Amino acid sequence: MEWYFGTDTLDNNLHKEEVRKLKKTKLRQELRKQRQQVVMARRIAFVIIVLIAAVYIIGTVFYSKHFYGRGTVFGIRMTNLTVETLEDKVKEKVSAYKMEITTRNGVETITADDVGLEYDDKGEVEKMMEEQNPFLWFLMPATTKEDVPLSVAVDEEKLVSSIDSLECFRKEKVKSPTDACLEFQDGAFVIVEETQGNELNYDKTTEVIRTSIHEGDAEISLDEKDCYVKPQIYRDNKELVKECEEVNQLLSAEITYDFSDRKEVIDRDEIAEWITFGDDFTYELDEEKVAEYVHQLGLKYDTFGLSREFKTHYGDTIKLRGGDYGWCINKPKTTAQLMELVKKGEKTTTEPVYLYEGICRDTNDIGDTYIEVSISGQSMWMYRDGECIVSTPVVTGNVAAGHSTPSGGVWAIDAKMPDYMLTGQDYNSHVDFWLPFNGDVGIHDATWRDKFGGDIYKTRGSHGCVNTPHAAMKIIYENAKIGYPVVVY
Repeated sequence: MEWYFGTDTLDNNLHKEEVRKLKKTKLRQELRKQRQQVVMARRIAFVIIVLIAAVYIIGTVFYSKHFYGRGTVFGIRMTNLTVETLEDKVKEKVSAYKMEITTRNGVETITADDVGLEYDDKGEVEKMMEEQNPFLWFLMPATTKEDVPLSVAVDEEKLVSSIDSLECFRKEKVKSPTDACLEFQDGAFVIVEETQGNELNYDKTTEVIRTSIHEGDAEISLDEKDCYVKPQIYRDNKELVKECEEVNQLLSAEITYDFSDRKEVIDRDEIAEWITFGDDFTYELDEEKVAEYVHQLGLKYDTFGLSREFKTHYGDTIKLRGGDYGWCINKPKTTAQLMELVKKGEKTTTEPVYLYEGICRDTNDIGDTYIEVSISGQSMWMYRDGECIVSTPVVTGNVAAGHSTPSGGVWAIDAKMPDYMLTGQDYNSHVDFWLPFNGDVGIHDATWRDKFGGDIYKTRGSHGCVNTPHAAMKIIYENAKIGYPVVVY
């Protein structure tokens, strides 16, 4: 049997063989490339390890003599410096040291010469180098110190003298801080805000400057170092705000004292003067100040026993001195009354509490209802509401016997006594009407007399009383009231 292979079949077999050979070639190439990359990576890793080791070794050697800390010594960065270099820089900086001090008054300067500043080598730099582990130089951030203390010496006497010489400590330029407080303005208490001033805490300032010099600070701010004396009370203090509200409530009172043709108004301006402030946000209505105000009222309006002018029945004006008629304010009771009204915030018109009262509260407190006795004229008149309702001759005290009727003043009728027995050392007389006005001296009827007026009083007058015809006395008695003024001149 014969086999027959066509041309196409042969060609296919040849092609497949070539493909197999090509794949094998590519695979070998790929493996070769991978082996080369591994070798290269190993070489690179080796180089890197060698480099790291070299850098580490170099760094270890370098930092066995140099500082790797990032701190400062007397203001000098110590990184990469040797002990000798750092010390030289410190000495150089210490000798040229100058510190600018910023105050609220301006900028002042202290130099090394001013304070006798010197580098005091106590081996701290060498000790820092000894404590430094050069094998850990690559951990530099972990061993960082911002401020490394270094011994410098100052002349304490010069330091104190330099600080005392600073402008900011001159007394004429120092203003102490003031606390926020209450002040009366435009009818109300308001909070006046605190002032900072420029007064320094001497001890703290001295310590700050001393420390800054030792640390080599080139400049400091006394404000930032909190060296200034501060106010104790600020405007937003809750207790101060509360106190302001409360004292303003006291100002709501308005008291008017009525003196008939005159008035005294006590308003917030006056009351504000009476409020005194103590510590710890305390305040009070000052009783002494209120009492002084009442005292001044008395000086202005009291008339009891004081001099006054009087227009007589004859038309002339005379000066009257003495007597017990008039008005007198009871000062303790009026003070208590006024304080109570203010504390309650009252708005009212009232009168003071009086110790003695007259009939009329006008400036002319005798008014137009009174009894007038003229010694020289031996006459008496009674006025009621400005109208003369009685005009009568009288007999007053016996001049020759030394029983003259007290005169030159104004007295008040003390009592009204009908059917009264007048008794004395050498007399015992019954009267129908008795109006005493000055102790045992008074006005009464005298039925034992048949004549009145003239010069009878000079030798045959009374024991001091005003003897009056019965009919006239009856009218006077019926119209008189206790407290009515009796003018005798």
